[in-house]
Amino acid sequence: MGKKVVIMFVVFFSLMAFSAQGQAQASEAPEQALATWLWNPWMFVQDEAGTLAFIESKQVNKVYVQVDPDISKAAYGSFIAKAQAKGIAVYALDGAPSWVAPKGYINQDRFLAWVTDYQATAAQNAKFAGVHLDVEPYLYSGWASNQAATIKSFQTLIKRAGTSTAKLGIPLEADMPFWFDEIKYKNTFGRGLLAEWIIGNTAGVTIMAYRDSAPMIIDIVKNEMAMAQRLGKSVVVGVETGVTDEGSIITFAEEGEAFMNQELAKVTAHYAGNPAYKGNAVHHVGSWLTLRP
Repeated sequence: MGKKVVIMFVVFFSLMAFSAQGQAQASEAPEQALATWLWNPWMFVQDEAGTLAFIESKQVNKVYVQVDPDISKAAYGSFIAKAQAKGIAVYALDGAPSWVAPKGYINQDRFLAWVTDYQATAAQNAKFAGVHLDVEPYLYSGWASNQAATIKSFQTLIKRAGTSTAKLGIPLEADMPFWFDEIKYKNTFGRGLLAEWIIGNTAGVTIMAYRDSAPMIIDIVKNEMAMAQRLGKSVVVGVETGVTDEGSIITFAEEGEAFMNQELAKVTAHYAGNPAYKGNAVHHVGSWLTLRP
């Protein structure tokens, strides 16, 4: 084989390897995320270009996208492929407080079966990068009447999801309120703090640190940051932009986007030295769209 032919082969395979590496990186969680939740996937069914343009304009690189079985897998595939091409990782999102009810696992199993089927048929550049659960078990009636049983049901749910995602070879993440570091459990899963257990049994968590100032956000996530660092897991810090009746300190709806970005930059600067800190998340696309500048 001539020298020129050898060089051409080397260049060709180098380019192929580089391309494959780029595709792999686009489908994985970014080192430092700016994430968001897309609760209404009909947005990209009705206006895929506009939805992607908004997400890209905010420099988002990780999106938790609600799975709606009424939307075709082809629509999800198109959106994910285009998002990945822009360096945006897409996670399959679902969950509800009712999932921790006695037969709530049926809905969870439907979701995981849908994701499993989707991953099996989707093109490589259109696969979900992971699964992201938002269950919020404290909103289920059983949290007040029998917290211990509800906590155990939630832990069982996490374990079941972990088994499914492990088979798919993708990470499992979960949303978690900042105050789970005060909730104790003692059952067949052991004993300790619920926040630490969830962090330990997922690839990473997004903490719903819903406050509107950097000092408060930094303070309410410090325990989880320490736990994640000790366990070698990841934490993304989530903030709220929607209008809420829970109090003005919960959301950036009043202050607007410029102030939110300023406060998030302070959070990033504070936790930059912690390897567990993997960025921030803004809840959610729908309210972010109408957030004042």
